[in-house]
Amino acid sequence: MPYFNLTATMSFLDPFRASNYLEGTTLFRWQIISEKGQAITASNGVEISTTAFEEAELKKTDLLFVSSSWQPERHVTSAIRSCLRDAAKRQTVIGGLDTGAFIIAQSGLLENHTATVHYEHIDAFKELFPNTGVSEALWVIDRNRVTCCGGAAALDLGLQMIRKSHGSALANAAARYVFAPPMRSHGTRQCPDNIEPLGNSVHRGVRAAIDVMEANLETPLPIAEVCRQVGLSHRQLDRLFAQCVRKTPALYYRDIRLDRARGLVTQTELSMSEIAFASGFSSQVHFSRAYKDRFGLPPSKDRVQGRIPFEFRAWPMHRASSTPPSSGTK
Repeated sequence: MPYFNLTATMSFLDPFRASNYLEGTTLFRWQIISEKGQAITASNGVEISTTAFEEAELKKTDLLFVSSSWQPERHVTSAIRSCLRDAAKRQTVIGGLDTGAFIIAQSGLLENHTATVHYEHIDAFKELFPNTGVSEALWVIDRNRVTCCGGAAALDLGLQMIRKSHGSALANAAARYVFAPPMRSHGTRQCPDNIEPLGNSVHRGVRAAIDVMEANLETPLPIAEVCRQVGLSHRQLDRLFAQCVRKTPALYYRDIRLDRARGLVTQTELSMSEIAFASGFSSQVHFSRAYKDRFGLPPSKDRVQGRIPFEFRAWPMHRASSTPPSSGTK
């Protein structure tokens, strides 16, 4: 799909390439396809050539994966939905990388299944597809549907699929060849508690408070209640938040609710009143004012500007005091 994540796609494919090399034979073949077969631009600006649907060997396909990232719903066509539905009728395993689950779900192929997407898009996915279970795992295999949050997790998924089809010996050999870290097991969360990839640590009281806040976004709790649930005084929590996140607990709580709101503003067509309610704001006026204060523009304007694929995407995407860079990647 346009603006797909190149890292996720190639991380998924490379273990299959390594397996062919190590075995000295073609165990796996693949094609990179798109509806019309034109060059497709990734989210980092790199272009790759693709084969058109009509020229692809779709009837011989065992696995059909959708790789997408920004704006998945904007690029779905009747031809893409038909391609996926026809594959499902042939009992092809259908998978999605990063936000690929959005496209599979829009094609009606994830109802009563469990799926995952990149954590930034999980809230939007839950709102849009209430009949699909949502997991925060790195990857999910549910019968003939396979979904993965993207990034380096796609490497884990590729190795896992090699293990399932050709055994652990080949999967381990491929993992060594591509210098994969220890394979993460099925069910590993995208953002595990108490793990910072570069070795930083946050006080357990702050983590506990954040967990309570994130579990109560739609109906925010008073900070006094957060303190009670984590067993800290208001003064202790203020001090810890000042040290670790350089914000008061109340401001941090408001900001993560606004971060959730921004995902719904830029990734769904929900009304602003629905988004305000889902993010814990009883007043749409209060919501719009707080949103503009945090991101530098009102939500209605962010819905248009925030969907530009190469706009700066790190949160907060806009600040009132600075001008965002002209391009960036996810």
